[in-house]
Amino acid sequence: MEFRRAEAGDWPGIWPIWCAVVASGDTYCWLPETEEPAARAAWLLREPARVFVATDAGRVVGTALVRPNQPGLGAHVANAAFMVDPAEQGRGIGRELAIRVLRQARVDGYLAMQFNAVVSTNVAALALWKSLGFAVIGTVPAGFRHRRLGLVDLHIMHRRLDQPPIG
Repeated sequence: MEFRRAEAGDWPGIWPIWCAVVASGDTYCWLPETEEPAARAAWLLREPARVFVATDAGRVVGTALVRPNQPGLGAHVANAAFMVDPAEQGRGIGRELAIRVLRQARVDGYLAMQFNAVVSTNVAALALWKSLGFAVIGTVPAGFRHRRLGLVDLHIMHRRLDQPPIG
């Protein structure tokens, strides 16, 4: 497994993962029918954002995006998003991407990381983030229109990056 910064040529490998994850309608607020140009613009952001990929035998199996959570005076807190090919889930790819992104965010000078919209029914993500030191600091009641379950809560999660260990 290789973990590295994404390059423009990685988008054809990222796009099917993005489609599969977003189309499920149970983890991200993007519309499941988001078209490719809009998805690309939403994921492949310019600096100071960074996009990473996990590859296996040259094939993209996961991706992560890290960026400032807010502009200007809030830019010291990072925000991130992670996607793993559904066929590759359970191999620890998401955890490894998360660890690497948290470490890189610290190196890049971020003081904390905040997730603004962790779907309350996404048990695997909640368990991962809690195992990496994140805490739920707020909840938006009925903040997400889950494809199968209807309205469910969104959690805001936070972790200071000066808390050892990361991973």
